[in-house]
Amino acid sequence: MYLRKVRPRGRGNKQVYWELVESYRSAKGSRQRTVAYLGKLSRKEINGWQTLSSRLNGQAPPTPGLFDPPATDDGPEFELVDLKNIAVQRPRNFGDAYLAWTLWRLLGLDDLLSRQMPAGREEVPWATVAAILCIARFCRPSSELFIENHFYPQSALEDLVGVDTKQVHTDRLYAGLDELLKQKKTIEQHLHQRLGQLFELSYDLLLYDLTSTYFEGQCSANPMAQRGYSRDSRPDCPQVVIALVVTKEGYPVGYEVFDGNTADSTTVQEIVEKVESEHGKTGRIWVMDRGNVSEANLSFIRGRGGRYIVGTPKALLRQVRGQISAEGWREVREGIQVKTVNCPDNENIASTETMILCRSDDRVEKEAAMLERFVKRMEEGLEAMKKSAEKGRLKDILAAHVRLGRLVDKNWRAAECFAVKIEEKEGGLQISWAKDEKKKRELCGCYLLRTNLPEADPVALWQQYIQLVDAEWAFRISKDELGLRPIWHHHEKRVKGHILVCFIAYAMWKTLSGWMKSSGLGEAPRPLVEELATIKSGDVLLPIRGVEGSTGPTLVVRCVTRPDEHQAALLSRLGLTVPNQLKRFRLEEGMMPQS
Repeated sequence: MYLRKVRPRGRGNKQVYWELVESYRSAKGSRQRTVAYLGKLSRKEINGWQTLSSRLNGQAPPTPGLFDPPATDDGPEFELVDLKNIAVQRPRNFGDAYLAWTLWRLLGLDDLLSRQMPAGREEVPWATVAAILCIARFCRPSSELFIENHFYPQSALEDLVGVDTKQVHTDRLYAGLDELLKQKKTIEQHLHQRLGQLFELSYDLLLYDLTSTYFEGQCSANPMAQRGYSRDSRPDCPQVVIALVVTKEGYPVGYEVFDGNTADSTTVQEIVEKVESEHGKTGRIWVMDRGNVSEANLSFIRGRGGRYIVGTPKALLRQVRGQISAEGWREVREGIQVKTVNCPDNENIASTETMILCRSDDRVEKEAAMLERFVKRMEEGLEAMKKSAEKGRLKDILAAHVRLGRLVDKNWRAAECFAVKIEEKEGGLQISWAKDEKKKRELCGCYLLRTNLPEADPVALWQQYIQLVDAEWAFRISKDELGLRPIWHHHEKRVKGHILVCFIAYAMWKTLSGWMKSSGLGEAPRPLVEELATIKSGDVLLPIRGVEGSTGPTLVVRCVTRPDEHQAALLSRLGLTVPNQLKRFRLEEGMMPQS
């Protein structure tokens, strides 16, 4: 059975009537017959008859929407309101929180964590606390104290997750970090599967890179906080090293956290074993920068049936210097040329490996300008040493060599261009040098790739290697957009929990980026998030009056501002619908408004 709308014929007749219709099969096919004429119906009566017809057909009642009013709401549809005393209070940020909550559910993290972190004796389920942490990191990255005092009270998350503002405080958020960290492996495996389903990802080629993030404070209680090579130009601060694996499109696969003084190349084998144990052992292609490359790592990958495309150290590039000026260059795109070169005579290079020489015109100009600057500084330093020796101020040959060593250390890029000679003569020291920039300039703008793939096309190999830029962008987004640095937590467990929240927020960020790309909105989420953040929710206070003019309770309607034309277009592209109202409740006279 179903409801049928009937419009009587007649000029100017705009009345609408309803009838209950039943479908049945006959010898001539499907037919319909009228069961009852219902006449005019209000909206509530229409919903009631539709529910009744569904039950008669044996259908289960539809699942209520997120902001549908409760089924027991039988209050009047019309009220008399005192227009002079209407007020609006507690405006909140709705649009960005609603978008993040949608992404959280789209990734299936609400169902996953509800199963993995079942509710116990805690007042707020840990799965809900995890959602608050990750959504806050996505919308307005800051500390847990900021979430308690500013973000959560000023956002509409209370209506989305159903947790009162008074229940969101730092102690609960810190404990939520600890509980969420226990699910790290499960979350990585789930995101691997879910992102693959949403965007039809291929995990045959994986990009691997490392970064570091520093601490504020000494962090003496955290053994992982060590000083090392800082990618943030903060060698004065203790840090941790983060290794990240992403797909060629930049979607996250997994990560690990290492001590701050860990060398890059020592992390590769652990990460390869981690990915194979969690996602299966297959012949993946690993793309890595030269900082992660060592002969032991490459031999380890080959021994497990893996393949790789990696950058190489400058020392190996110098061994193919003679092949730079030869013919055979192929243009990949404007300003980029590649070609296959013969492997240098090196016992560590396998016979199955291929060397790809690459040259960038932009890098040629940049590195040549840098070389020129260091050559000039080197010459100025040598001239100063020569004058000091001629005037007798520099007499000791040992002191002269020490001074030369300092000069070379400051200008190491140009040191190879100079052959310096310091001799003792009767009149004192004699300093001379010969300059040859040709060999050094030949290498400007060039870099060498190394692979064991059977693919012989240097253009295709370079295109696969250059996708490593997506891994670098992942770190940039995590640091700049999602506030990965600096870390204010000092305990090891809390630090790892903080990084896991950033990892999940990055997965949400990339999900939104892929969603926008498929909707024709580009791939930059930040302008979209900022635009939707201007959509607010607020409480409209409607003082109710009786028919005889007496005052009554106050009706509070929690409404959402109507999107403007531009916002409506964005939401339409994404297929999102913003609700008009979140909830309604009454305040009796003398009661304080609900939060």
